[in-house]
Amino acid sequence: MSELIWTGPLNDGQRIGGHVGLYDTTLRDGEQTVGVVLDPAQKLEIAGLLDSLGVDRIEAGFPRVSAEDWEAVSLIAAAGLRAEIWGFSRAVPADLEALVELGVRFSVIEAPISDLKLDAIGVSRETMLERIARALRFAAEHGIHAAYFGVDSTRAEPDFYRRAYSTALEAGAAELVVVDTLGIASPESVGELVAATVELAGPGVPVHFHGHNDFGLATASAVAAVRAGAAYIQGTINGMGERAGNASLGEVALALRALYGVESNLRLDRIRAVSKRVAELSRTVLEPWKPLTGETLYRRESGAVASQFHDPPSIEPYSSALVGATRSIVLGKKSGLDSIRIKAVELGLELPEERHAELLAAVKKRSLEQRGLVSDEEFAALVRAGAR
Repeated sequence: MSELIWTGPLNDGQRIGGHVGLYDTTLRDGEQTVGVVLDPAQKLEIAGLLDSLGVDRIEAGFPRVSAEDWEAVSLIAAAGLRAEIWGFSRAVPADLEALVELGVRFSVIEAPISDLKLDAIGVSRETMLERIARALRFAAEHGIHAAYFGVDSTRAEPDFYRRAYSTALEAGAAELVVVDTLGIASPESVGELVAATVELAGPGVPVHFHGHNDFGLATASAVAAVRAGAAYIQGTINGMGERAGNASLGEVALALRALYGVESNLRLDRIRAVSKRVAELSRTVLEPWKPLTGETLYRRESGAVASQFHDPPSIEPYSSALVGATRSIVLGKKSGLDSIRIKAVELGLELPEERHAELLAAVKKRSLEQRGLVSDEEFAALVRAGAR
């Protein structure tokens, strides 16, 4: 794939290699996007799409939220997907019993550990440690492979953070998740906390990073976590999630591969189709300029860029083939003579070179009048009108 990535040698000193696992929480944390409601059939469809992408682990949902969530977890667990199917639970007996009843073999178990969260729910540190221990022991005794998920762990007091995660390990946690619930940690701080957690966990205990995007740093923080030894990155399709959303798994996978030489199992050539379908099902809208999946990523209006359209590495950091996109020229206010030439050839229109300047002026005038692009049909009509 390196022949499809044109980033140059600048990042060579930052390449770390290796492989990272991807854990998708679109069906749980992603559905927490305001106004998004997915029914069991839709969740099953999305799970299948995630599986086709090569996602390693799919969090099927939080079964105790509703009867529909229970049904969705049951359907996905029985679908025979390649990915590991994970549940989600609080450190609450009824949540854990639901996992056992459903036969869920893998689950995140969450409990808040920042003083801000503990004060808000009126629970002392010692009581929370007891809840963590009971929950992880229950999971271990019932054959559930559990990852302890310390809610708001990036704002926890450092000594209590260590106590909470040590308690979870001693009680049987098989994995640990560093959680930037409110997206407040700088990438550098994420790296330090993940490194400390990897050391605390010891060999054989994978550490995840789960980050939100409140400061626009979720992808950068995920990269920092991988550099610090995180075995899994948690995220969602399109970065869906509460408030500013989560890390976008596609963006994380692309950045890691292209800039740091870290591979994952994600099929980047399928991400745009999956992104579009998830947006349709969730009734959300993608920003057109969004990295990896935005509709304008490979559409060129600028005349200066159009003059280099024949040479993709000169105007793009990675090939459209890498992400399954189509390159195109569009016409508008910013077009140039090369834009006119390329579009005429694309549409099979007979257009002598001496008419290019005339058509460019007409295109710019039309674009300004309608404050937008000039469609292929409009351009063809302009060409025909001038030929009479």
